[in-house]
Amino acid sequence: MGLFDKKYCDVCGEKIGLLGNRKLEDGNLCKECARKLSPWFSDRRSSTVEEIKQQLAYREENRKKAAQFRTTRALGEDRKVLLDEEHRWFTVTRARDLEEANPDILDYDAITGCRMDIDESKTELMRENADGKEVSYVPPRYEYSYDFEIVISVRHPYFDEMRFRLNGSSVDFEPSAMLRPKSFNAGRPDPESCAEYRKYRQMGDEICLCLEEARRGSAAADAVPGEAPAVLQTEAAPSSGPWTCSACGGANSRGGFCEYCGSPRQ
Repeated sequence: MGLFDKKYCDVCGEKIGLLGNRKLEDGNLCKECARKLSPWFSDRRSSTVEEIKQQLAYREENRKKAAQFRTTRALGEDRKVLLDEEHRWFTVTRARDLEEANPDILDYDAITGCRMDIDESKTELMRENADGKEVSYVPPRYEYSYDFEIVISVRHPYFDEMRFRLNGSSVDFEPSAMLRPKSFNAGRPDPESCAEYRKYRQMGDEICLCLEEARRGSAAADAVPGEAPAVLQTEAAPSSGPWTCSACGGANSRGGFCEYCGSPRQ
């Protein structure tokens, strides 16, 4: 076949327009069918036509669950974690109309873990000297930037995690003179002094704890009477007071998850 030969979708049979082809392992997929796939699915190119047809059938069944979904708890800001505590379902979406948007609806027992990753970057602040050149402050001064990402690990046939950012734009933090380290070896300022940082860190902790409670409750509900419940690998709940992360050695002022690497408090 030539480069500009007409192609047809191997799923719906419709002609594929210019630049509309989405390659599969053994065929072609139109962009309209591709839009119907799960937003968490990332393995299209290595999927067969039959596997894509099976996923689209699952997605239509999922739409029925989305229509039945009744939100009893919402966590987050832009993209939200929604819980239907009656059906013991959850989803992650920005949509208001769930039936139309068709976000993946998962059972509580599909959850295998949840963590928050906090990404920190820093930029050195410069000043202009008498000659009009940019030079470093002494000691150096920095502006810090943070992004907060939630990673929900799940058992699912088409994806194994739901990863999304809590904050719409990066949280910038320039320490005041009182909070700046006095030397290179004095460490770095505590970002907990930044209200916006605290807001997203607490939001992420709440989401992780809520989903962990849902997972624990689901395991308890499925336990066979007379048998000991299975031991789950759980994230620790936040405790008061400062602590040191056993994974990366970061000094944390509070909370149940390390603000540097996202590991749970031990």
